[in-house]
Amino acid sequence: MRTGIIGLAAVMLPGVALAQDAQVPPGVGRSAQGDVSVTIYTNDVALIQDVRPLALGRGQVRQDFPDVSASIRPETVSLNTADATIVEQNFDYDLLSPTSLMEKAVGETITLLRTNPATGAETRERAKVLAVNGGVVLQIGERIEVLRDDGLPVRAIFDRVPESLRARPTLSVTLDSSRAGTRPATLSYLSRGLGWNADYVALFDDKSGRIDVQGWVTLKNTSGTTFDNARTLLVAGEVASDDGEQNGYRPRPPRRLGRMTQAGTETANREQLGDFYLYPLPGRTTIADKQTKQVSFLDVKGATAQSGYAFENGWLGTASEPRSAASVLRFANSGAAGLGDALPAGTVRVYVKDARGQAQFTGENRIDHTPQGSQIALSTGDAFDVKVLPVVVSRTKVGDTRWKTAMRYTLTNAKARPVTVELVQGGLDWTDTRITDESRKSERRNAGQAVWQVPVPANGETIVTATFDTRF
Repeated sequence: MRTGIIGLAAVMLPGVALAQDAQVPPGVGRSAQGDVSVTIYTNDVALIQDVRPLALGRGQVRQDFPDVSASIRPETVSLNTADATIVEQNFDYDLLSPTSLMEKAVGETITLLRTNPATGAETRERAKVLAVNGGVVLQIGERIEVLRDDGLPVRAIFDRVPESLRARPTLSVTLDSSRAGTRPATLSYLSRGLGWNADYVALFDDKSGRIDVQGWVTLKNTSGTTFDNARTLLVAGEVASDDGEQNGYRPRPPRRLGRMTQAGTETANREQLGDFYLYPLPGRTTIADKQTKQVSFLDVKGATAQSGYAFENGWLGTASEPRSAASVLRFANSGAAGLGDALPAGTVRVYVKDARGQAQFTGENRIDHTPQGSQIALSTGDAFDVKVLPVVVSRTKVGDTRWKTAMRYTLTNAKARPVTVELVQGGLDWTDTRITDESRKSERRNAGQAVWQVPVPANGETIVTATFDTRF
């Protein structure tokens, strides 16, 4: 059989070249994909639908589908074609590489081609591959030899490519066809390795109380396969999937989120799929493997927003020195406020123009999936000039199970303008907790929090006191 030459990566055999015969393995060449549609969710789940024409004979026939996702979930495959049913399917993910080619040659005989660097003379020897474990062990005649990186040019020549090796990920299906002929077939399956998230750029003008928001879809493909000229649809929401941890997916760790102070009740002007919103990419696009792609989905100018400050104190929290309040950006995604869209979960990065008119980064935070019409409070960092000193003034036991706790909160403002701080006392989780005395009227946001809206004058301070009657 005629042989040809192919290079071997140094990762496998340093200093050794590799050759094989001229037979082209299945799957080499342009993509075999057909009319591809990709629906991508946010939790490492994607639905691939690929319509290809099949030329089928009558009876049981084997059909290969190269260029499926390398991260396919084979148990989710379905094939819909007229007058044919699936008998058996196999996913061949053992891909052709210098390493896999040598590993498959264990027990086989190959040819070593050595070149004398001084004279250029070539010598050939037949060698049996005994093992490939961190190196290649060969039997040549009566001797055992290990190929090593000694600077001498050596090429390994293979007589053939094993049928089990594929140039690209391939799904092989055995069909029972009731008639011969060409007809379209729709291949559908779920895949890992495709995901997306939303990113937002917010330019805030404190003087006018306006915000410009640019929303971007960030799409990543690590599936091992490129999807050419695909219709792409993004789904905002977490769909349930039992693929889970055994296949490498881990739920995102909990992160500090921007707070949705009020859930919206407006219906966004977007297509919905059940309880999820859909974000189609405009036109067809190629989603290349190992690629990050960004597409704009939101561009709003002059929505209403305001800056403020917030400080939350834990139960019995006391400090020896003042702590920074959090800088908070408050806005709504309602139609009346100018934003008017449902916001998929993602990171909001906030910028503010300095005195020279140049936008400067001032902080970021994540928001969860947010229905239209919601009120959002986004904490972007710690304030430099606005501080709070919480102090437990006294704690007295009353009876066998009751406690009376006196708190003092000193709020200071070094800015040349007045500010309002949302002061939150947390940890009030007992159903019979009462505030028996307070210097400023509070609001019970929920069973666990008391909230004061505290104005603090420019270059001044405000003191808030409160007494809590609790069981513990």
